[in-house]
Amino acid sequence: MAVFGALVAAGVPIVVGLVAIAVSVGITTALAYAFELSIFTVNMVTMTGLAVGIDYSLLIIQRFREERRNGRDRDEAIARAGATASRAVLFSGMTVVVALFSMFLVPSSIFRSVAAGAVIVVLVAVIAALTLLPALLRVLGDRVNLGSIPLPGSRGSTGVGNGFWARTAGLVMRHRVASVVASVALLLVAGTPYLSAKLGFAGVTSLPESSVASRAFTLLDQEFSAGLLSPTSIVIDAGDVRSPEVDAAIEELRGTLFADPDFSRPIVEVNSTGDLAMITVALSGDPLGDHAIEAVERLRTEYIPAAFAGTGAEVAVGGTTATDIDYSAVISRYTPIVVAFVLGLSFLILLVVFRSIVVPVKAIIMNLLSVGAAYGVMTLVFQHGVGADLLGFRQVERIESWVPLFMFALLFGLSMDYHVFLLTRIREHFDATGDNAASVRFGVQTTAGMITGAALIMVAVFGGFAMGELTMFQQMGFGLAVAVILDATIVRTVLVPASMALLGDLNWFLPAWLKWLPELNVEGHLT
Repeated sequence: MAVFGALVAAGVPIVVGLVAIAVSVGITTALAYAFELSIFTVNMVTMTGLAVGIDYSLLIIQRFREERRNGRDRDEAIARAGATASRAVLFSGMTVVVALFSMFLVPSSIFRSVAAGAVIVVLVAVIAALTLLPALLRVLGDRVNLGSIPLPGSRGSTGVGNGFWARTAGLVMRHRVASVVASVALLLVAGTPYLSAKLGFAGVTSLPESSVASRAFTLLDQEFSAGLLSPTSIVIDAGDVRSPEVDAAIEELRGTLFADPDFSRPIVEVNSTGDLAMITVALSGDPLGDHAIEAVERLRTEYIPAAFAGTGAEVAVGGTTATDIDYSAVISRYTPIVVAFVLGLSFLILLVVFRSIVVPVKAIIMNLLSVGAAYGVMTLVFQHGVGADLLGFRQVERIESWVPLFMFALLFGLSMDYHVFLLTRIREHFDATGDNAASVRFGVQTTAGMITGAALIMVAVFGGFAMGELTMFQQMGFGLAVAVILDATIVRTVLVPASMALLGDLNWFLPAWLKWLPELNVEGHLT
């Protein structure tokens, strides 16, 4: 309603988003007959479907209404919106899919499950925006404006230099250096707390203290030993575990563990063939807490090497705590690969879309700044507890190890949505006038209201997840909401116009050896 000021126009994006979710759930259900998918896939389909389905519809409907106000008839306005806004949706969707597809690179069933759900719903949302939405506009025509409610700025202004957003862009561009320095400094400062982030699994601390599971765990830990629920298993693989050398090593390790207050009395079992032995030992407290993780790392790096040196036996450590350590290590190892994959392919897509080598470089830097700032604010709230009580969140020892990588993949794609929406209008006006400054003001004026509205809708969607009781979803929802707010305000309103004014015509620089790239003109034809 705030974006369009009309009931019907406000309802159409909701319909498209719900259709995208319903179709995607059906496809995902069929996929689950062949592959085992995480239950979190449904959460991902719902969240992503609402976000992108509504966003894409906003852009196309806004362009259709703008063309109608400019005097084009219904069918011509739909065609014009298809050649411009729908083209931006197509390339935005491609960028989002590329970013989400990167999660398939991580050898984790959870990552691949949520990636499958997200990729499916984005593709369905794009298809719905390119087919279902134009058909709805053809049927509705000007009735899309029914239920009109006059709201300030709901209709927007397309004149260059008119309106709040154009004046804001003009102010930022006049003070371009100060605007770039201040916005970059602010984003860097906001991202600084992430340097102290500890990644892992929050364990029982992620549950509210009032929950049955949390109260049961506390009682169990006080009266018995909660570590018995998730013991650590040490497996010794040797030709003969009863040999004097291996037997002495096992006894030495047992004595060391017994003397360590973080471990319970170890129990040794030997298989019937005598070539494998297993030591089972419980950890005190939460098996995913700091003490347990430090104890297992001490076991792996100090106790086992000291006891089994020179025996030739292979020793492996398993259990909940060890799995958490190894899972976090896998994510850390694959994070650079995912980042390189997303940045590389996003650069190529933006290079083709805007036929500029400067635009994709700037887009990547700006998105990294906004994602990094969101990481920092999330760490400050959840790990350091700043404002956690005020916001209704729980302070925990660790940031869930999967959250930052997942946020990067999703946010990079969604941030590119806004970037493509804005730069498409700027490039369209620049191609027609050759005036960089006027084109930036035009682009900001015609898209800022829509981008702000879309961002608020995304914040509402992500905020719904942040309002849940599980800390992992609180971190994810809060981090995504913060990133979207920063991206739609500081980045799109200040940093983009200021940097484009600073670089001038250099924004559209394309080396001579890349002039062969095809170009889509404003009518959607290849040139």
